[in-house]
Amino acid sequence: MKIIGMLHVPALPASPKSELPFTDILDWVLKDADALASGGVDGLIIENFGDVPFYPRRVPAHTVAFLTAVAREVRRTVDLPLGINVLRNDAESAIAVAAAASAQFIRVNIHIGARVTDQGLIEGTAHETLRYRKLLGSDVKIFADVDVKHSAPVAPRPLHEEVEELVSRGGADAVIVTGTGTGKRTNLDDLKAAKSAAGAAPVFAGSGVDSQNVTEILKVADGVIAGTALKRDGITTNPVDIERVRTFMRTARGEFRN
Repeated sequence: MKIIGMLHVPALPASPKSELPFTDILDWVLKDADALASGGVDGLIIENFGDVPFYPRRVPAHTVAFLTAVAREVRRTVDLPLGINVLRNDAESAIAVAAAASAQFIRVNIHIGARVTDQGLIEGTAHETLRYRKLLGSDVKIFADVDVKHSAPVAPRPLHEEVEELVSRGGADAVIVTGTGTGKRTNLDDLKAAKSAAGAAPVFAGSGVDSQNVTEILKVADGVIAGTALKRDGITTNPVDIERVRTFMRTARGEFRN
C-alpha cells in the first residue's frame, strides 16, 4: 500500500460549520472514494476534517456514530484498505470505528510524548490505545505521526530519537512524517531520518505530496498519504478530481516516459 488517498469528511452534524444533511455528506464521501479508487490509489483514509475547531481528544458519541456509518458505506462500495483518523487525537474512537467497519488501520497524530497545538497541550496515550485495541481483539494497525503538522514540541528532540521511541516504546506499526501544515511539503531530510530510525516499520510522507515531488519522495518513503493535491484546483475542501488522481498515480508509478 504505497499511495493512500484522503477522504476529507465535510463538517458532520452538530459541528459548528455543519451545513449538509448527513445523506449529502455520505454522498460526497462516496463520490470522493469512487474517484480515488477509479484513479488507482492503493488505500483510503477517512478523517473528520470538517469538524473544526477540533476536540483535543475524545469526540462526542454522535461523531463516532456518523463516522462509523460513513466508514461502513465506504467499505461496502470500495474494495480498498481503509484507515480512520478521528481528529484531533481520539485514537480509541478511531479503533472503535475501525473495528466496527472492518478498517485496516488508524492514524494517530500524537501517539507518544506531548505537543502544543491549536487545541492546547495534547499528550499521547499509547498506553491506553494499545490496551484498548487488545480489549477489542482488533488487529488494526496504528499509523502514528512524528513531529506532526499544526503543532510544536514542548521540548524539541532529535527526530530519529522520537521515531525510535514511537516504534519501540509506543508500539506504532508505521510512521508518518509531515510538513508544518495541511498541504505543506514533507521535508526529505526528515523522511530520511525517520527511515533510518524506524527499523522494519514503514514510513509515509503525510502532507504536501503532489505530482511534482512524489517520485523524489518515494525514493525515500515507503508510501505517501495524498489529499490536497488530488482535489479540484488543489483546494483541500473541494471534491476529488479524478484526472488529478490519474496524473498523480501515473507519475508515482513511473509510467510517464520522455
